[in-house]
Amino acid sequence: MAKKIKKRDVDRELLNTLKELELEWKQIESIVSKSVEFTLEGNYWERVARAKYMYLLKEARHRNLRADFH
Repeated sequence: MAKKIKKRDVDRELLNTLKELELEWKQIESIVSKSVEFTLEGNYWERVARAKYMYLLKEARHRNLRADFH
């Protein structure tokens, strides 16, 4: 018999992942902005990190989750 996953646990994991992705995105954004040369690879990774963050942010809003993680 499979263990039932609780909504509360999934919501907590979503918020933790959202916080981690925000930090990752901000770090990549900072590195790219401080870079002397523009690179497509740096721009690509910044856009990927932002897309992941925005996707999970929409999911959190859909679930009506609120958290202060600043």
